[in-house]
Amino acid sequence: MSLINSVYRTLFRRSSTFALTIVVGVVVFERAFDQGADALFEHLNQGKMWKHIKHQYEQKEE
Repeated sequence: MSLINSVYRTLFRRSSTFALTIVVGVVVFERAFDQGADALFEHLNQGKMWKHIKHQYEQKEE
């Protein structure tokens, strides 16, 4: 119960800190979700993307 009270007193008691907590939480969630989705896309498309196969099509300069 003490943890809940301290979180309430620190983050949710005033409207300004509550709003700031929401904004920071949204930004952190968005970054984590975006990086997770990009990592999943990269994993599912390994070997199919240009950056993975461009060495097969580039000609070496002599």
